[in-house]
Amino acid sequence: MGGAPIYGAFSNVILTLILLFFSSSLALHGRGRAGGGSAGQINSNSILVALLDSHYTELAELVEKALLLQTLEEAVGKHNITIFAPKNEALERDLDSEFKRFLLEPRNLESLQALLLSHIIPSRIDSVSWPESAESTRHGTLSEGHHLNLSREGTGEKAVDRARVIHPDALTRPDGVIHGIERLLVPQSVQDDFNNRRSLRSITAVKPEGAPEVDPRTHRLKKPAPPTKPGSPPALPIFDAMAPGPSLAPAPAPGPGGPHHHFDGEAQVKDFIHTLLHYGGYNEMADILVNLTSLASEMGRLVSEGYVLTVLAPNDEAMAKLTTDQLSEPGAPEQIMYYHLIPEYQTEESMYNAVRRFGKVKYDTLRLPHKVMAQEADGSVKFGQGDGSAYLFDPDIYTDGRISVQGIDGVLFPSEAIVVKSEKKMFSPAKVVTKPRRGKLLEFTCRILGTFGKHAQFTSC
Repeated sequence: MGGAPIYGAFSNVILTLILLFFSSSLALHGRGRAGGGSAGQINSNSILVALLDSHYTELAELVEKALLLQTLEEAVGKHNITIFAPKNEALERDLDSEFKRFLLEPRNLESLQALLLSHIIPSRIDSVSWPESAESTRHGTLSEGHHLNLSREGTGEKAVDRARVIHPDALTRPDGVIHGIERLLVPQSVQDDFNNRRSLRSITAVKPEGAPEVDPRTHRLKKPAPPTKPGSPPALPIFDAMAPGPSLAPAPAPGPGGPHHHFDGEAQVKDFIHTLLHYGGYNEMADILVNLTSLASEMGRLVSEGYVLTVLAPNDEAMAKLTTDQLSEPGAPEQIMYYHLIPEYQTEESMYNAVRRFGKVKYDTLRLPHKVMAQEADGSVKFGQGDGSAYLFDPDIYTDGRISVQGIDGVLFPSEAIVVKSEKKMFSPAKVVTKPRRGKLLEFTCRILGTFGKHAQFTSC
């Protein structure tokens, strides 16, 4: 009989331990939800999920393009955050198109990240916590070295720096709050990066000082050229400034480009090749320019001397279709690439407007005398004809005022020159029957014989 109480007490102990386990689990779960969860474990009630699902679609899209989701997840895992979200119109219509293009270029990823992180404060500041007086309070942001000043205007409206808060507490979650603001906040560091992206000296087509004047008929120097105004094109055609073949004499250059530092063509070519690699899908093209040929060096020299180029870059899928026979002949890679280099500065917009207006446009290439034909097709620009055509696939991969890179989905080849052999006309000389020359005596004799009908007996008559 003494065993029953012992058994009942043991069962009560087990039940108490089970209840304590579940209560501790619920408490830990509640604290995890209140703190936003640990880093890398964002629940559906997080402020980041609310941002991605909100009507601030332009800001959410920029956050994804800037690859900041992991950074924000770690920040939310450590503390609450406050996000100042510009309205969609501020990023879509009010933002300068050139500045937006600058932010979306792959090489300016750090500027885009700094811009977006400057809109986020690593603490929770809701309407209740907003300063009441006109004096502003200074708060650090997730962008290193950048601060935001929160204030309240005389009318009672809240303001952050020079932007008015139009939707305070637009979204609130346990781990953060989002305030809607009327415009984008641009840090001074990002503005400086945009202003210094290209100095006017490096993008203006300046002919080097002292460049000679050349007779276009003879390609010989006429007389020393007077000082030229900025913006003048180089004196020589680009074909004469290209590197000559091994059997040709060196081509005269339009003037020393390097010592005068008018253009840094080598740096610009490296820049666009790095952009191709970061963009993705054009590794084969970059490899041919740098390793298989010396075209990168030649393009850098041409740009340093004041010339402009448009590169039609086939993607990796198109380059993979090249056969061994097409690349095995001596000089074949260079000739293929020369046909994809246009000695003009063209963008996707300028080429599309040209084909829309003129139907078919032929562009010169560095592979003389072949030209590449462009025409409108399916709302885009198509180069070439027939099976050897290619569409403009990735427009404006790189545009810096000197070099323009346009991605295409095929490798272009010039149409074979049709050599029409002129037929040789065989002129057979006409046979002229010459009558023997007759003297006066023979002529008189033939006339007498003709009177009697006997002249047929003599061949001379």
